[in-house]
Amino acid sequence: MAEMKKYPTPMLDVLEDGPWPSFISGIKALRDDHPDERIRNVNNGLLGQLEHSYETRMGYWKGGTISVFGYGGGIIPRFSEVGDKFPESKEFHTLRVQPPAGNYYTTDMLRQLADSWEKWGSGLQTFHGQTGNIMFIGSDSASYQHFFDEINEYGWDLGGAGPCVRTGMSCVGAARCEMSNCNEQAIHRTLLNNFTDDVHRPALPYKFKFKVSGCPNDCMNAIERSDFAVIGTWRDHKKIDQEAWKAYVAEKGREHVMDNVISRCTSKSLSLGDDNSLIADETNCVRSMHCMNVVPKAIHPGDDKGVTILMGGKRTLKIGDLMGTVIVPFMKLETEEDYEQLVEMAEEVIDYWAENGLEHERCGEMIERIGLVNFLEGVGIDPDPNMIKQPRNSSYVRTDGWDEAAEEWFNRVREQKMAS
Repeated sequence: MAEMKKYPTPMLDVLEDGPWPSFISGIKALRDDHPDERIRNVNNGLLGQLEHSYETRMGYWKGGTISVFGYGGGIIPRFSEVGDKFPESKEFHTLRVQPPAGNYYTTDMLRQLADSWEKWGSGLQTFHGQTGNIMFIGSDSASYQHFFDEINEYGWDLGGAGPCVRTGMSCVGAARCEMSNCNEQAIHRTLLNNFTDDVHRPALPYKFKFKVSGCPNDCMNAIERSDFAVIGTWRDHKKIDQEAWKAYVAEKGREHVMDNVISRCTSKSLSLGDDNSLIADETNCVRSMHCMNVVPKAIHPGDDKGVTILMGGKRTLKIGDLMGTVIVPFMKLETEEDYEQLVEMAEEVIDYWAENGLEHERCGEMIERIGLVNFLEGVGIDPDPNMIKQPRNSSYVRTDGWDEAAEEWFNRVREQKMAS
C-alpha cells in the first residue's frame, strides 16, 4: 500500500497552539490514525483545501441540489471549486440528522451512528449545529443515500435545511431539572411529528423554528432564536421554604443576601424580613428566576404550571435581531385537547405566514412589517394586554379606546374564573 502524501498545513498548525482543544487536531487524528484508508485520504484532502483557503483568504465550496429519495431538504451540498487540486475531498456534503428530544442519547445509539458514518462518510461529526441537528460532515454523492437508508432503518431522520420547518429543540427538562414547568419532550415531539412533512419538503418563505424551554431561564435560547417559542411558566405564587431560606441567610449573612438576591430581583418584588424571612410581592414578579437560580433549595416555581407562547424571535437577517413577542401569556398543556390546541395554533401561524410572508422573510419580520394587530387577526388570536409592556410606546397597538379594551379583557378573565 502506497504511503499517503500529506498536504502541508503550516497555517493550520498554528491553530493547535495554546491551551484550548483544536478542531484541526481532530481532523489530523482522522487523517493519521484511522484504520480506514478512505477516511484518512478524505481528511487529508480536507486539510489541504482548508490550508489553501487560509492562504488565499477565499472559500471554495459551492452548493447545488441533492437529496435522498422522497425528501427535498436535510442535506447541505458542498462541491469543491478546487477539486482538481484536492480530489480526495471534491465532494463533502453535510447531512443534518434530528437529535432525540432533550438531546437524550444512549452510548449504543452513538456507537451505532458512528459506525454507520465511518462506513459511508468522513468520520467528522458535530454535536450539534446551530439549528440543533447532529451534523455528519463529509459524504460524497455516491454514499449519502446509503448512509440515510441505514440510519433511517434503525430510527433516525433527516432534519430541516432550506425554506422549511427546521429541526426542533427542547431542553433536558423535568428529567434532570427541578425548575421544569411542562413536559418539554412531549411538546417537542408533538410539534415536530405533526410538521414532519414541512421539515422534509421545503415550501415556505424561509425557515421556521420551534424551540421548547421548560422554564423562563430559557436554556434553549428559544425567545431569541425561534419563530415559535414554548416557555414553561407558572401563574400562582412561587413556593418558598422559609427554613431553607433562613439557613441560607444565616450562612451568607444579610448583607450578602441583600446585595446578591434582594437588590438584583428584576421586578424589585423581594424584601427581607426582620426575622430573615423572605417576603415576596407576587403581583409584581416577572419570573426572572434570579432568586431561584441563586437559592434553588429555598425557592421553586408554583404548582399551577403551564407555558407561555412567544413568536417571531430570530437572529440578524433583514432588520436585525428580534426577541419573541408574547402571543399567549399562559396556557395549560396537560390533556390531549391542550396539545391539539397547540398544534392548531402552530398550523394557523405557519399557514398565515406562508401566504403573507415575503421571500426570505422570517415570521418575526412579517409581524414587524404588517403590525401585531393584523397578525393576531390573521391567526385568530385575541389581543391581550400581556402582549406588550408599555402600550403607549408601542407602534403595534392603537391606544385610543385602550381603557375600554382593557376593561373588556379583565371582565372576560373574571367571568372565566367564576365559571371555573
